[in-house]
This record gives sequence, C-alpha cells and structure tokens, in this order.
Amino acid sequence: MILCLVDNDPVSLEALTFARRFGEVEALVFGDIDVGGYVARARRVVHARLDEYAPTAWAQAVLELEPEIVVAPGTDRGHEVLAHVAARIGAPLAANVIDASVDSEALQLTRQRWGGSLLEEARLTGTPKLLTVAPHAIDAEPSGITTTVEDFTPTLGDEHFRVRVMRREEPAAGTARLDSARVVVGGVVTNLGWRPHSDQVGQTGARIAPDLYIACGVSGAIQHIVGCKGAKRILVINKDQNAPIVARADWAVIGDLHEIVPAIVAELRKNGA
Repeated sequence: MILCLVDNDPVSLEALTFARRFGEVEALVFGDIDVGGYVARARRVVHARLDEYAPTAWAQAVLELEPEIVVAPGTDRGHEVLAHVAARIGAPLAANVIDASVDSEALQLTRQRWGGSLLEEARLTGTPKLLTVAPHAIDAEPSGITTTVEDFTPTLGDEHFRVRVMRREEPAAGTARLDSARVVVGGVVTNLGWRPHSDQVGQTGARIAPDLYIACGVSGAIQHIVGCKGAKRILVINKDQNAPIVARADWAVIGDLHEIVPAIVAELRKNGA
C-alpha cells in the first residue's frame, strides 16, 4: 500500500499529487480537508482524542495500516509524525524530497539539504519507505478520480497520548496568511515590530509560494531564500546590485526603495489599482 498522510494544511494536497507517481495511493486523513478527486480511497481518522496534539498516536495510526510507502507533507507536523514512525521501526526517513522515481525495489530521490542550498541524490530502500515532500515542490492537481471515503478508528491507548497541550494561541482576527497569499511584499516589517516574527519569510519563519513576491531592501541571505523559493516570480528593489537576492530575481530594480516604492504606489493609484 502507498499511503499519504493528509491534514488540514493545503500542502497535504501537494503531497498527495506527488505520491501518485508511485502508483495507486490511499489517503490517511486527519481533519476535514477535502481530498475528492485526488485518490480513489481515503480513510478519515475518527478518534475522540485525536483532536489533541498527539504525534505518537498519528504514527501508530500509520503503522497499523502496514504500508509499503508512506508520503507526508514537508511541514513541521509531517516531519514529526514520520520521525516517530521511523524511530518506532528503525526505518530511514528521507525529508524534503522534490523528485522521486521507482527504481526496482528502491526509490531514487532528489531532496533538499542545508535549507535548500544543496540538492542530494539518494536511494531509499527497505520497507516501509518513508518520505516527506518539500512544500511547493509540486502544484496540487486532482486527477479527477472518484474518491471513496471511509471512517478509520485506529487502536490507541494512553501510551500514545503522552504530550499535553498547555496553551493555544490563535492569530488575531483579520490577519493575512502569508502561505496562501497571491502577492507578498517583504521588507524589515518584523524587525520594526509591525508583524510578528512568525511572519518573517525564511527557513525558521514563513515559507511562501505567491504568484509574485516583491522583496524591498532584502539582501537575500540563504535563510530568506529558503522561505521565498516557492514564489513563481520575484521582483527585487534594492540599491545593492550585488545583493544575493538579485541573482535569484526575475526582475530587479536597482535603486533606493524609499524613492521607488512610492513611485510604484502612485502609478498603481493613478490606474485605479
């Protein structure tokens, strides 16, 4: 069985799309995300305690189905759950995969290392084969297949719920989600305290994949490049033509952002944008 771990993060649908290259996929769904049209069969996990943060319990649900290949989104949760699976059974885990193919009894993989600055070619053997898919490595595309969804209740005990949630913090109402925005304009807004650190585009902050990313006065350290590499187009405004991000840009305007940005805004307003 080829099993894909799916939760309410839209990146899960990218992982489902990726997993289909290995053959017929079943989705193991935690939450209420719609997987219709992506796979022929989906198992929606039903358990009273799985609303809690419980990576060990999620890992047990995966193992109970005895899959041969397990694919998960390359999110914090996807990495953690498959790490638990790998530790339980002593299996290797390939994280942040961007390409893969079946090679006899193994999987031939390309994966990101060092925050995406290095690509590694690897061969994954053994059973089960565990891998996470790097966010935005592939677009989510349904195949149009009719999907049958059934409930699945894994056998879980207290030993699978050793982690407790002490407090939850929800984002303020009306806060824009960077990971789903079509246009993102970046600068030093987190350093100035205008936005929380979690919105800082980078390896340890937000990872974005907009149609257009406008980077204003950003030098483009590798940590930042990791966060914005999913953008389809990058426009850079920077007075330093040798800034690393200029080499990554589709378009670069070399000049003072304090002069260029107001000119852009004025032109947009003139045209009613």
